[in-house]
Amino acid sequence: MSRFLVFLIVLVVVAGCTSDGREQLVVYSPHGKELLEAYELAFEAEHPEVDVVWLDMGAQDVYDRIRTERANPQASLWWGAPQTLYAQAAAEGLLQPYTPTWADSVGQDARDEQDRWLGTFLTPEVIAFNTEALDSTAVPADWDDLLDPRWRDRVIIRSPLASGTMRTIYGAMILRQPTIEEGYRWLARLDVSTKTYTADPTQLYLKLARGEGDLTLWNMPDIVLQRDEGGYPFDYHLPVSGTPVLVDAIAIVANSPNPERAQQFYEFVTTSDALIDQARRFHRIPARRDVPADSLPGWMQALELRPMPLDWDRLATEGPDWMQYWDENIRGRGEEYLRDHPGE
Repeated sequence: MSRFLVFLIVLVVVAGCTSDGREQLVVYSPHGKELLEAYELAFEAEHPEVDVVWLDMGAQDVYDRIRTERANPQASLWWGAPQTLYAQAAAEGLLQPYTPTWADSVGQDARDEQDRWLGTFLTPEVIAFNTEALDSTAVPADWDDLLDPRWRDRVIIRSPLASGTMRTIYGAMILRQPTIEEGYRWLARLDVSTKTYTADPTQLYLKLARGEGDLTLWNMPDIVLQRDEGGYPFDYHLPVSGTPVLVDAIAIVANSPNPERAQQFYEFVTTSDALIDQARRFHRIPARRDVPADSLPGWMQALELRPMPLDWDRLATEGPDWMQYWDENIRGRGEEYLRDHPGE
């Protein structure tokens, strides 16, 4: 389906939700229908005069849509994406500064200097697998192990261009190498291991659950959610050399149609109680440092992350060009690329 057709469908959906006379608040988010529906209903229960309309799409798609709509914004709030995408949007004047009541509870690395975005969750990226196909001891221990020939055609990947998660992982894999060229060769070798690229997370989960592939790269909270709530045979492994831990953020759209309600919803979904609920029900790790640790799930309290050192500014500025190059030269052509670019 073309992006233009998707855009028309979104306009129809938004227009069709204005008929009951309530005040409309449009939220763009990649957080999934489970979390979004829960907080739509909770907010509307407290504010029955408001109709929360959420549109669930990939993080990159959210950024692209907000950028396309800059002259006539449709959404008032953007809830969820890596900080790199928010940094791009902020630099382009797409976000409105807002300082929430809890702003001092996050570190400087989880907060824009002008408060155009603030962090809500910490999201580790992991190697996930089908537990019916693989014993945990057989799962690749680290990122480079995915390139072993034994995994050829056994990896399923969410199409990276529309996904903030996958853009972060791919950008991190490039930055791990001595040069960008070596990073491209790494991604080409991963392409050789990849059986298919899925259009969205739902297709990723279905294909992995059906055994169409044994492994994927994805974010830990969604894998845990699909395992514990969706009943999928999934588990994950934290790579031994370290993992990208992105900051998932929130922001008000510049010149949005309903900034006052956007501020209300912003505060509503980021209170300490809301974050505890999101941790318990939706496996999201709070970015706020004042959330009591003993109120979080046991697995979250015991989690020992080994964050991968990354140049997030470089990832934000150069990452889009890297992904465009990958899409035009490497996707589906890994073996050919390696032949044409043998390296040193």
